[in-house]
Amino acid sequence: MPETYIVPEGVRRLRADKALALAFPDHSRTALQRAFDAGLVTAGGTAIKRDHEVAGGDTLEFAMPDTTPAALRAVDIPLDVLFEDRHLLAVNKAAGMIVHPGAATGEDTLVHALLAHCAGSLSGIGGVERPGIVHRLDKETTGVIVVAKNDKAHRALADQFATRTTTKEYLALVSGVPPLLSGTIDRAISRHPTHRHRMTVGEGGKPARTDWERVEAFGDIAALLRCRIFTGRTHQIRVHLKSLGHPILGDALYGWKPDERMAKPPERVMLHAEHLVIAHPVSGKELDLRAPLPADFEAQVAQLRKLAVAAAKARRSIATPAKPRKKPGPPAYHEHEDRT
Repeated sequence: MPETYIVPEGVRRLRADKALALAFPDHSRTALQRAFDAGLVTAGGTAIKRDHEVAGGDTLEFAMPDTTPAALRAVDIPLDVLFEDRHLLAVNKAAGMIVHPGAATGEDTLVHALLAHCAGSLSGIGGVERPGIVHRLDKETTGVIVVAKNDKAHRALADQFATRTTTKEYLALVSGVPPLLSGTIDRAISRHPTHRHRMTVGEGGKPARTDWERVEAFGDIAALLRCRIFTGRTHQIRVHLKSLGHPILGDALYGWKPDERMAKPPERVMLHAEHLVIAHPVSGKELDLRAPLPADFEAQVAQLRKLAVAAAKARRSIATPAKPRKKPGPPAYHEHEDRT
């Protein structure tokens, strides 16, 4: 249904697209531009262009263009939903699930699953009925990911991630044990010069910062680290922890090698997006989102604890060898006994 807008008195000269953008902040500039391009913005019954100048007292009528259905097919894939309302939802992403479809992906991505889960509750984002992806997780990484359901939520969430006002914390199982209890890795990240599917640290890259703390050590085999990132570079935690000398378990791309002491080495990168804090894009209320550890991560922790206990027991037995048993001697001598 067309909407009517009367330009406030006092406005002398203003572009029509700017006037509508200021008056209707819930509509994105892109959506309003599509309305102009479709001839749906009129003044005096005549379609006008974006740069048409308006003044106080002028009346504009406009309608938003219809949303185009997504070209992707909705696929009914179970999702672990942590939070949902009519503006956004948060999902605990499973290992092995790609977030966004690409040339080499199938119909098992998070976007395919969201189209089915959110059927009937998505509004146009950029003119297309689709979920708004504002951040991503690697295929093998599990944990919290938030998705917008409409243009307004998408813009607000994207702004939070761009201005780094969110809190993002990950849990990682790493090879070896850092000697310090905590630290900061502040090293730029760029594309590897020869292996283009990998990232690397060094001069000339984009700034990247990761704070880490040691949560638990498993002997000298491995450690559980909590990492908080202040930037969102590709493979950031994986690259930074490799530069620290402690690659993530299962991450062969960044230098992890199986430890023969582990009977069941991990089958994926042991990285989990455990904690995300954002402001709700509409109400502004703080959303504190947490994803429980997946079963395979818990199994690795349990295995490492057993190995650490066994190793500690072995060290104690070496440090304090058992005392030799004394051979039995003759019975004690008593004065009344005849020893002749």
